[in-house]
Amino acid sequence: MKKEIGLVVKNEATALERADHFEQWLTGRGLSVVRRQSSMPAVKQARGSRGCSPASLFCVFVLGGDGTFLSAVRWIGDQQTPIIGVKFGEVGFLAETTEDRLCEVAEAILDHPFTVRPQMRLEVQIFRQGREIAQECAFNDVVINKGALARLARIRTHIDDQFLTEYRADGLIIATPTGSTAYSLAAGGPIIHPTVPGILITPICPFTLTNRPLMVPDAVTITVQLVEDTSDIMLTCDGQVGIRIHQEDTITICKSPSPVQMITLPHQNYFDVLKAKLKWSGSRV
Repeated sequence: MKKEIGLVVKNEATALERADHFEQWLTGRGLSVVRRQSSMPAVKQARGSRGCSPASLFCVFVLGGDGTFLSAVRWIGDQQTPIIGVKFGEVGFLAETTEDRLCEVAEAILDHPFTVRPQMRLEVQIFRQGREIAQECAFNDVVINKGALARLARIRTHIDDQFLTEYRADGLIIATPTGSTAYSLAAGGPIIHPTVPGILITPICPFTLTNRPLMVPDAVTITVQLVEDTSDIMLTCDGQVGIRIHQEDTITICKSPSPVQMITLPHQNYFDVLKAKLKWSGSRV
């Protein structure tokens, strides 16, 4: 039986052209290719099924930036299909290699044993009047955010049924260690190594300046509710899907039992990538 390779491509001319050549290279080696363009973010109206990747995929190559990678993770869903990012975007924290090494890296993955590193996702459930109305997963972060004209959101937060605080802020970010270099970092949160077992809670522009980012164990369940029915409040997962939430909604967030299986390459160092992306300078002592 032919190996099936998933290929998720950024909707951009350079990436699409490179994907055409890569697909020909794969089929020339006798492989079958399942190709998909990255999906656009959308507001979710009701609970429903979404298209998932075939369970038979050997691995998935992502040609694009971090947004494309997050779209691919959403496509894979709970399936433990190994995935690797190939940098075409501007940021590329989630990319393991670059476009110029694509065929070289692909040959190594297809012809030899490779290593994967499980990285946690978050499982999100939204209940309205005791009934589950939505269930999502997030690889980077779950964000509760107010619209441009809405007043400060008041977000009551519990950790394992223990009251934590009531945030008055523009919003709240609940992030994985992988997502600590995304929106949470821009909101003043710390950088956490992706293998550290924790969940990060970062308020966005809090009214109370002593509300600081907080890291909690990855075994807890975080429960949040809006204290008042402020209009135009949205919950988003990885910036890929948005759901409008209301005062009667209860949102629970915990570690997903299905991590993302990231393909890792030899001699690739997380701190080298971090320094390059954040443009840290200075000489060694």
